Amino acid sequence: MALPPTFYARLTSARMLSPSVRELVFTRIDELPFLFEPGQWINLFLPISEPEARRAYSIASAPNGTPSFELAVTHVQDGLGSTYLHQLQVGEILRMNGPQGFFTRPLPVTTASLFVANGTGVTPLRSMIQFALNQGDKSPLWLLFGSRYEEDILYRNDFEQWAASHPNLQLFFTLSRSHAQWKGRTGHVQEHVPELWHTLMASQQGEPHAYICGLSDMVGAVRQILRTELNASRHQLHTERYD
Repeated sequence: MALPPTFYARLTSARMLSPSVRELVFTRIDELPFLFEPGQWINLFLPISEPEARRAYSIASAPNGTPSFELAVTHVQDGLGSTYLHQLQVGEILRMNGPQGFFTRPLPVTTASLFVANGTGVTPLRSMIQFALNQGDKSPLWLLFGSRYEEDILYRNDFEQWAASHPNLQLFFTLSRSHAQWKGRTGHVQEHVPELWHTLMASQQGEPHAYICGLSDMVGAVRQILRTELNASRHQLHTERYD
């Protein structure tokens, strides 16, 4: 198998998505289109040690035929890599290689998809959802996204704008540490999977597929529920773990 290509990219913009997550927009300096499949990831080589430190991040944006792409990085206390990336200045250049990974959602897909994530696990799912909508996918796209606090709901505005113009996209945000004014779901994502899965199963012909990404404990718990309690087959489940 051929190694993924190595290239250099410049940080062209950055913003905070939440108190601890920074979005980084990179553009290839050779100006070639960055080609990837929704759900894939890339390696960043960081000059913070000898040899260079390597960190892997899922691509948060959808393929669009341009040299630019988006990543989302959680700042980890005492984490050298995440601290470096949270301090990276617009205009600085990093060496990278990719894309890599098999956590993808090939089009066309005619059956429903349940996307389940917590934290920055939502980034590859955002790529999948945005690409599906851009391609005119009319199948049910349901996102179940868990966060601690309301301010931790990454890309909330994007998702809500897309859902407003695409009725097949439905959003289910749940908070594990909600406040009194929160009107949405509460608890962890795995508590809501059975209800949503049963609804998808009852509302259409064909087998829904689940795309699950986030911390290992959550991914394992959701997969166990789907396999043992809801009788989902292995080919219906697609997972990526972040720790």
